[in-house]
Amino acid sequence: MFALLKKRHLIFPLLFCFALLLLISYFTLGRNRKGALLPKPIQAGQSLATSDASLTRAAKHSISVDADTDGIPDAAELQSFMDRENFRQWFTLIAEGQFYQLSDQWNAEQRDCAGLVRFAWREALRRHDRAWFQKMGAGYSAIAPDVARYSLEQGPLGEKLFRTSFGSYKEGESGNGTFSEFADARTLKNFNTKFISRDRRHIQPGDLLFFYQPWVQKYPYHVMIFLGPAKLSNEQMNDWVVYHTGASPTDNGMVKKVSLSVLDHHPNKRWRPVESNSNFLGYYRLKILD
Repeated sequence: MFALLKKRHLIFPLLFCFALLLLISYFTLGRNRKGALLPKPIQAGQSLATSDASLTRAAKHSISVDADTDGIPDAAELQSFMDRENFRQWFTLIAEGQFYQLSDQWNAEQRDCAGLVRFAWREALRRHDRAWFQKMGAGYSAIAPDVARYSLEQGPLGEKLFRTSFGSYKEGESGNGTFSEFADARTLKNFNTKFISRDRRHIQPGDLLFFYQPWVQKYPYHVMIFLGPAKLSNEQMNDWVVYHTGASPTDNGMVKKVSLSVLDHHPNKRWRPVESNSNFLGYYRLKILD
């Protein structure tokens, strides 16, 4: 009986010691894991340099990424639905506005079909503040919020928005001449837009129509902008198109606005945007919207 009691007195201290060891191990392990998850402290004297270098590398990586290999850096593409919609609103508004009154901000020497696209594209990416409205002239009002991803002045490509050659984007191309402030209709089609369809049921406001007239030696390509519903008039049709007729040494040309349903019956069949017209190349979408 005495021996049994003695064993029991030994068991309880042993159990207590064992439980104490488990508690110590648990809290030690938790502290180590927490420390591993916390960021390591920045060493004195190198914090600013290390931080700046990391930001620089991140910025370079961002402008160099072209995940869809379409030639336009991802940083220049409008990746949110709202940004794409807001851009379309401004792009089509500015293009339509040139039909009613040419803006003094549109360089007279660049007034042709591709020039209208470039001008509306560039102005759609600007900040639309009071100074912008004053420069553009009468007839404009805020139609949508500005594009949030970037403004023209602070964008990854600046005013050199237009790619001029085939290929996916490579680091350094934003400054080596691959991108330009100028693009004719052929350059817009080949390097800055994506073919959607020759069927108008698949198009959206801001998409482009391209025509090819091979016998016109200097500028065989022609481009128009699909507006959809009119923004600056009460006209009920929702298939409006705006375009510049092109300039010549004896004629400055003009901006025209017409509905697709009317254009379907153009007296010259080569200007009809219908699938049976081999001169009609189809509808294309800006790559920054795709």
